Amino acid sequence: MEPGLEWWQQVEQSGVWQALPTPVQVALFLGALTLVPAALVCTTAFTRIIIVLAFVRRAVTSQDIPPNLVLIGLALFLTMFVMAPVWETIESEAICPYLASELDGVSAAQKAGETLREFLLRQTRRQDLALFLQLAGLPEPEEPRQTPFRVLIPAFVISELKTAFVMGFLIYLPFLLVDLVVASVLTGMGMVMMPPVIISAPLKLLLFVLADGWELIARALSLSFG
Repeated sequence: MEPGLEWWQQVEQSGVWQALPTPVQVALFLGALTLVPAALVCTTAFTRIIIVLAFVRRAVTSQDIPPNLVLIGLALFLTMFVMAPVWETIESEAICPYLASELDGVSAAQKAGETLREFLLRQTRRQDLALFLQLAGLPEPEEPRQTPFRVLIPAFVISELKTAFVMGFLIYLPFLLVDLVVASVLTGMGMVMMPPVIISAPLKLLLFVLADGWELIARALSLSFG
């Protein structure tokens, strides 16, 4: 059992939470809600998706098109699509039994944690996991499911960052070639004073549209979590 769950079980059994005044309980609950965005970013597919989409927008030199709101919304719904199997498993194995009074709160949280841990482990590189185990001074666990979240989550985040940057670099390459070709043609024509971006930007947009770029990006992002 996770140390945090053991702590919560002791609090629940001692009745300290129930003894707190209602305003204090509400304040603590609202304070815990501030951690939800961090949990969304650090324990789901959101990090990889939003970084790759940002690379796409920069590669096609489209400035603020699509706008940040559209980009974040697309990343959010792609995250919901990718994470749907994980959340459905959590719902069936933890949330529904808890609502049906078949599991207590600690057991339900433990079940949900096990499902989330499996997803994180699948996407985390072994060297990143070994790094944080070494930094924490912990021995390598006998089974992957014994990896504590305080080690697994940062390892997952840096693994996602590397994967996102690799995908972004591969997306950047064809558009970089367009820039090089346009710059070479302008130099050969003696038009060295004309900024290459004036010619290359429409060509990159045309290339992206003809290749059905958004469909390819969405497909690549979805399959990358397989």
